[in-house]
Amino acid sequence: MTTTETGPPPGSWAVLRRLPSLKMRLSGVQTAVGLIAGVLSILGALQATPNYFAPAVGQGGLVAVVVDAKTDKAVSEATIEILAPNNAIVTTRKSGYFGKASATLAEGEYRIRVSHPQYGAEVRTVYVLSGQSGEVRIRLRSGVAAPLREAERVIGAGVDAVKRLFRD
Repeated sequence: MTTTETGPPPGSWAVLRRLPSLKMRLSGVQTAVGLIAGVLSILGALQATPNYFAPAVGQGGLVAVVVDAKTDKAVSEATIEILAPNNAIVTTRKSGYFGKASATLAEGEYRIRVSHPQYGAEVRTVYVLSGQSGEVRIRLRSGVAAPLREAERVIGAGVDAVKRLFRD
């Protein structure tokens, strides 16, 4: 003869009797569940963020940082022209408050020409790799024609040296 028991197994009443003594209120449980859900949401967003900002396949990112050569402070409102190897303008950007400007470009070689009314122009050659981001730091010298003055000084010193050579 078999008997069927209805109700909890023996000893489980002791566990059930202890639950009220935990003194866990519903508001405490809701707070814990809310905190866990919030943390999981933030972690999920952080995991997805790098993929969201990654350049598309076949393209790479380029960040130009424009600073003053003497003070190393950011130069805002500088014009940044990104040129193809044949000197065709691909895109033009303005540096922001922190001296930065960014662009997404196809993989390949580019020239970066940076100009500002209070500084001399600078040119750099860069190579953009697919799926990667690179940063180039461009230091501008004070004065509209600062590089021209330096070139003039160097050429003048060279000419003076040649004159002295032929005089002797």
